[in-house]
Amino acid sequence: MKLLVTGGAGFIGSAVVRLAIARGHAVVNLDALTYAACLDNLASVTASANYSFEHADIRDRAALDRVFAIHAPDAVLHLAAESHVDRSIDAPADFIGTNITGTFNMLEAARAYWTRSGQAEAFRFHHISTDEVFGSLPSDPSIKFTEDTAYDPRSPYAASKAASDHLVRAWHETYGLPVVLTNCSNNYGPFHFPEKLIPVVILNALAGQPIPVYGNGENIRDWLYVEDHADALLRVLQTGQVGRSYNIGGNNEVRNIDLVRMICAILDTKQPKARGSYSDQITMVADRPGHDARYAIDPTRMNSELGWYPAVTLEQGLDRTVQWFLDNETWWRPLLARDGVGRRQGMRA
Repeated sequence: MKLLVTGGAGFIGSAVVRLAIARGHAVVNLDALTYAACLDNLASVTASANYSFEHADIRDRAALDRVFAIHAPDAVLHLAAESHVDRSIDAPADFIGTNITGTFNMLEAARAYWTRSGQAEAFRFHHISTDEVFGSLPSDPSIKFTEDTAYDPRSPYAASKAASDHLVRAWHETYGLPVVLTNCSNNYGPFHFPEKLIPVVILNALAGQPIPVYGNGENIRDWLYVEDHADALLRVLQTGQVGRSYNIGGNNEVRNIDLVRMICAILDTKQPKARGSYSDQITMVADRPGHDARYAIDPTRMNSELGWYPAVTLEQGLDRTVQWFLDNETWWRPLLARDGVGRRQGMRA
């Protein structure tokens, strides 16, 4: 199968590309190479005859038409997106342009290609989204996001992804485009761009800098190891029901403050400080505007319909992730100089 993966030089996208090639698929990686992209994420597969790269922006419809015409993919995995909530507070226009207009362009380019191809039954357009479209959950652990949860986005990022989800469903209902959708919980693991929580904790700890925790640290997230997510995405693409959405979670709910302490404890074991614990560097900082209290995914549909379960526990995944960052300073060190990295953003009320 030949797959067109948008955003394939990003964190999740590169995990999908690596896994797809390992499983024998041909992959076309379409990426605009914005600040969060890193082609080094794909160093292990770039020499493969099954890998090709297209430097293109999903906001450029003509470029998309050219890529579809040249490569004739059997399926699309649409991951390209602006994804950092704090940046969306400061610069929402970037999120509207990429996540909404860019998705519209992808849908139209895919529809035109699919129509020219005789509306092949096997073609799929897989749209990858987030649990943030559902808003915030109460503390009751019995209540989780399902595929039927009403949308209630609270940030510009979440709103832009909710809009893109609605576009994908509309293109299926109106034009018959064969789509599948997924909404995932927070990802983490190797190659995680160093502006997100887990890499920030690791790298600030190693640098002897304050480890920032928003508000009181009570916000709860469900964590999903990125390689488990890549496996789930390919499962949905190949066996998911057309027109259906699937929630992908890790069954790993934890408070932010507890997550940070877990990472510090792992670092204390792997690379002890001369004195004290890395947890001594934890610093509570002003909260993000509109910070959702809790996210939690109910993955029952993934389990019962597709037979998918996460393979990596949070404890295992954090240990692997910390070790990967300790072993790969040559990857993350240059990224610290990129625009906005290491600087607090999203403080505009």
